[in-house]
Amino acid sequence: MHQLGIEPKSVPWEDDMPIAAKKKYDIQKLKGLLSAEFEMKDLGAARKILGMEIIRDRERRKLFLSQRSYIQKVLARGDTQCLVTGYFDSDYAGDVDTRRSMTGYVFTLGGSVVSWKATLQPTVTLSATEAEYMALTEAAKEGIWLKGLVNLFYPEDFVSHLSN
Repeated sequence: MHQLGIEPKSVPWEDDMPIAAKKKYDIQKLKGLLSAEFEMKDLGAARKILGMEIIRDRERRKLFLSQRSYIQKVLARGDTQCLVTGYFDSDYAGDVDTRRSMTGYVFTLGGSVVSWKATLQPTVTLSATEAEYMALTEAAKEGIWLKGLVNLFYPEDFVSHLSN
């Protein structure tokens, strides 16, 4: 830690701290520096973070996060109906530099957020109405995908609602 210019003081116990870097060498170097100053043990590659499963495709050098177990827990809460509620909005010409509008949506399943997005629209719209239609289209596509996902687990108990 001295090599990093950090003087160790009283440090509280931190459990399961993930370390990420592009090069394995950098991770090993940091682990070496930390273990020289603190008692620690290597738990290996992370399998979960913030309740999401980490899926590795080492061949393609990709990482994926899955909320499958979280969604299954939400669906198993005992409701006979799976209520998916979606909200969307747009901010017409909100980007002052490009005059592009913002699209935003959020979907809840059983009262818990399962999907959200906030992004600039790909094109400049000519009116607030057109910006709203573009936002609605993006939200509807996500809603259709979520419906398909929920139908995998509960084919006949799906209820949806989309609101602006």
